[in-house]
Formats: sequence, C-alpha cells, structure tokens
Amino acid sequence: MTGILIFGGGKLKPYSFFIMALLLTLILSACGGTPTPAVSFAPVPPEFAGKTSPLGADAADAGALNYATYCESCHGASGLGDGPAAAALNPPAANLLTVASQVEDDYLFWRISEGKMGTAMVGWGSVLNEEQIWQVVAYIRTLK
Repeated sequence: MTGILIFGGGKLKPYSFFIMALLLTLILSACGGTPTPAVSFAPVPPEFAGKTSPLGADAADAGALNYATYCESCHGASGLGDGPAAAALNPPAANLLTVASQVEDDYLFWRISEGKMGTAMVGWGSVLNEEQIWQVVAYIRTLK
C-alpha cells in the first residue's frame, strides 16, 4: 500500500495521518487553557453604599499627590499592583485598573478608607480625610 504523507524521504502508512491529526488536536486543545474566572467583590457596607464624590473635575489633580504618597509603593505609578513594595505582598496588591473598571466609586472610597482584611491594604481613613480620599478615588479613575 502506498503511503499518504512523506517526511524526510520515508513513507507513512494511511493510518498515520489519523494519528498525526489526533496529536495536533490534542496539542492545540492543551493551549486553550481555561477562561479567567470573574473576580467578585464584597458588597459595600450600608454606611458607604451609594456615596458619591462631592468634588469637582480638579479633584484628580489634587489626588495625585496623596496617591503617590500612600498608594504608589504597593499599587505602582500606573495602578497595576507593581509598586516597589508589591513583590513582598501576599496576596499581591490589587491592579487598580481592573478593580476600578468593575466597581463604583463607593467601593473605592470604602476600601481606601477601611482597607481589606487578609491583605496588606490598610485603611487610610484615620490618615486621610473624606475630601482627600475622594481625590484619590478621582485620581484612580484617571489611570490608564
């Protein structure tokens, strides 16, 4: 019987095509991986739920300094969670671009104010006043 495929001068038997197709299918399916699971966020406590910023358009400019002072060491200059202190954190610092794209301002305000248990994220509510926290929220919204 004549072979179907020729590699390096040798002939393959007709069933070899099936085996090669099967191997190729297995290899390609292994590359697919699993979809990234959706991130879930804790519900905002009632005392923070629905809060909105009372500040104007210039709030982000004012928030840049506080972000650089209190947030950048962990979250990085671009908010990606890659600041100089981030390598030592377990769990890692949050990617603020991802978080901010999935939550409302009340969530960001709450987390900045109160922190997050089980992480290195401390609450800054005893250091920053409400206006300063809203400024940081506004600045986070400008990160790209």
